Amino acid sequence: MPKLKGTVLLPGDKSISHRAALFSAIREGTSYFENFNFNRDCLATLACLRAVGVEIETKEDTSVRINGKDPGRWQKPDHPLNAENSGTTARLLSALLANLPFPTTLIGDASLSRRPMKRIIEPLTQMGADIRSNNGYLPLEFFPVSGLKGIDYELPVASAQVKSAVLMAGLFAEGATRVIETIPSRDHTERLLNLPVEIDARGRKIIRSRRGLPIPDISMKIPGDFSSAAFFITGALLLPGSELMIKNVSLNPTRTGFLEVLKQMGAQLEINLTQQEPEPAGEIVIRPQKLHNIEIPEELIPNIIDEIPILSILAARSEGTLVLRHASELRFKESDRIKAIVQNLRQIGVEVEEFEDGFQVCGPQSFKGGKITTFGDHRIAMSFAIADLLSDEPIEPDDPDCAAVSFPDFYHILKSVVQA
Repeated sequence: MPKLKGTVLLPGDKSISHRAALFSAIREGTSYFENFNFNRDCLATLACLRAVGVEIETKEDTSVRINGKDPGRWQKPDHPLNAENSGTTARLLSALLANLPFPTTLIGDASLSRRPMKRIIEPLTQMGADIRSNNGYLPLEFFPVSGLKGIDYELPVASAQVKSAVLMAGLFAEGATRVIETIPSRDHTERLLNLPVEIDARGRKIIRSRRGLPIPDISMKIPGDFSSAAFFITGALLLPGSELMIKNVSLNPTRTGFLEVLKQMGAQLEINLTQQEPEPAGEIVIRPQKLHNIEIPEELIPNIIDEIPILSILAARSEGTLVLRHASELRFKESDRIKAIVQNLRQIGVEVEEFEDGFQVCGPQSFKGGKITTFGDHRIAMSFAIADLLSDEPIEPDDPDCAAVSFPDFYHILKSVVQA
């Protein structure tokens, strides 16, 4: 069985890269970013911004220079804006399109067109936006309005995308906008925009935005993507003889619930925080350990939603029973991830029970070779690439290249640390 040895430098955090582009595009002036993630999703964001007249210069070394300007001076695109497979692009960009002085249309690929957009249409409409949709799905058409108005909005689901959309729209709305969050979600937007935040008497997080708040210059070297790190962490934990260091990776506490799950499963990792601002980042050293499965606490689910596919691989090789519930949001990702996880685990010989909102798997179980169906989902493809390292027979995905949606160099970097 192979092992993972060496040092990994990951592409910039996907969520931060999207926001770096969008926030800089609405800021008067030039912003510069190193380690920007040039995956398909983030490239879709850059393409949409270019189409409305934002000047963007990219270099092969993953650096980006963005000359932003007030959206009131953006230009009408001569074609629909295409978010491709990116839910972050579609939902966050919608907040800006709702306030433009000209009509625009937002489209996406077949997968994105099946993902719900009503969750952002409803609050933006409450703010006065004129949005027409395909029964709550793409395409979305945005029409000019006399002006948006600030609202108080309590998030019905834990969603950083919905939170970000409302707060971004609030930057161009009359009056104050308050987003009330009862279950924590990724906090990149409030961090990067330096928005006022408070905790009320009921323990709820209140984030405020309003017209006229200055957009800060957030030029930076973007920390490595933690969700991408999870694949390498899992491989190094499970493959005997491994010792892996991941450098300059995001350690934002609203992103690292996977580390808390690992801790509860018995993992001991070396974690060294090297920076706090504008985003926490540092190093992680991983060595193989025996882990025991747990019942995942409900409050951790929003924080680990992207890591659940690779967690399923870890669970199948760990002792005891992993129970994961309250994750129905997985049904509406790039694929129905609950279905994709369960179907593909069974395909490689793993017994697993499917629930409407999650799954249960007992371990440790061995993997057999076989063909798996990615459903065009990057995280499914990468998760089962790690499973392949743990199998005596090849595990072959039908569409390995879909990993490029979030991590174009995944296979190259993985190969660089695999040793016989």
